[in-house]
Amino acid sequence: MNEGDRVPRLNLVDTELKGVELSSVAKGKPTIIAFFPGAFTGVCTKEMCHFRDDMQQLNSMNGKVYAISVDGPFANKEFKAKNSLNFDILSDYNREAVRAFGVELNNFAKMNGYVAAKRSVFITDSNGIVRFKWVSEDPGVEPDYEAVKSALQRIK
Repeated sequence: MNEGDRVPRLNLVDTELKGVELSSVAKGKPTIIAFFPGAFTGVCTKEMCHFRDDMQQLNSMNGKVYAISVDGPFANKEFKAKNSLNFDILSDYNREAVRAFGVELNNFAKMNGYVAAKRSVFITDSNGIVRFKWVSEDPGVEPDYEAVKSALQRIK
């Protein structure tokens, strides 16, 4: 997935076990799609809490946030509740989204065969077209939050 590409039609599951069609939610207003490797890990918790704390500012820029991990919806629900996250977390348990976006993190945490999501951020315009892309090869590196906000502001 690169800048200029349309978000693909993928069906994910939210924390309430409801199906969510990704290309549909990435329309209407600029959308931040934040992939993270795993719930309850230190850097992921810090990143998701950062988005939570910035939500008022992101909303004022007409943006919305969806986070995606390969964790099951049950773990994501507990992670969302424990951290009072104010945006949806979607489960990509079958790894369709990580493949479609090209953000597979193979052998995560040195677990042979385990595929997680690379820490990455995509921002779409109101038509579901990717206008910003950031992908880290190192799961310990957080995004530049100011660059994310700046990109959202430009897309707005």
